[in-house]
Amino acid sequence: MHAQKFIASFIDFVNQNFDKNEHLFFVMGNTKKYPVPDNDNIIKIKRGIVSSLFNLLRLSALIQRADKVILHGLFRGKIIILLLLQGWVLKKCYWIIWGKDLYTYKLGKKNLAWKIKEKIRQPVIKNMGNLVTYVKGDVALARKWYGATGVHHECIIYPSNLYSEYPIDHCEHSCINIQVGNSSDPSNEHLEVFKQLSDYKDSNIKIYVPLSYGNKRHRDLVIKVGREMFGENFIPMTNFLPFNEYLKFLSSIDIAIFNHKRQQGMGNAITLLGIGKKVYMRKEVSTWDLFSELGVKVFDVECIDLGKLEESIADMNRAKIKQYFSKDNLRVQLNNIFTS
Repeated sequence: MHAQKFIASFIDFVNQNFDKNEHLFFVMGNTKKYPVPDNDNIIKIKRGIVSSLFNLLRLSALIQRADKVILHGLFRGKIIILLLLQGWVLKKCYWIIWGKDLYTYKLGKKNLAWKIKEKIRQPVIKNMGNLVTYVKGDVALARKWYGATGVHHECIIYPSNLYSEYPIDHCEHSCINIQVGNSSDPSNEHLEVFKQLSDYKDSNIKIYVPLSYGNKRHRDLVIKVGREMFGENFIPMTNFLPFNEYLKFLSSIDIAIFNHKRQQGMGNAITLLGIGKKVYMRKEVSTWDLFSELGVKVFDVECIDLGKLEESIADMNRAKIKQYFSKDNLRVQLNNIFTS
């Protein structure tokens, strides 16, 4: 797995709910920025050429001995080559589809490096024994784009995707608070949303844009354009907020707009829907179909209006989110993967 803000909570969840002795976590990336626990079943990989080579050999040996290999995302070229060279291990591999690692097929820059990497990824994904995601549409795309033949295992995967009933003070406000996107990644398509919202620039609105991580150059562009279009009604959020403060922020939002062209920002969307907020997204993304199957009402980003969500719909969404995105459901789903 690659160190990210939601990895530590996943490791804790597995260690607390399952036998620690049956799991070994191989964590790459910046564990200073995204700390993970110091446990006996966690290997943290240091940066550097010598360390990288040594740990690839170490990982290769571990993969050979393991009963199951769970891949959190499929990004790193060295890991993909390692899997290609050890094709016989793919049947016991479980690819947790993150989104960007799948959609690079469609949204990646079509240069020579992309073509070479896709040539390597295609047989790896095609022969991957197991595909893990709670978004069925992503499995369909993996089969369509890469000829994937693996068994689909439905799983929420990360505790960050769970709904929790936190004590939230609903902030009274006279204006309409709008959240646009969840990061400074260009995939949020911020500027396209700003163009749609420009019709309301003289209305009583506040536009909040989380920009605390992602692409710095795009962040600066978003801030520049946002301030030019909306003036003081545009509020860029460039610093990480403590969890409780971020929940308080979400509770103040009336409308959230996620204009991603792929599955992304699910933690934000789940929390917002779970506290009865109005959420917009693209109809063609796989998450639209997921929420539709769950009976959760989301709205088409092509038809934005500033009307607040009806209370009956908000109540229905809360109930559906609470039922599916629960700790008990995640525990059962992970157990099915570990024991299958």
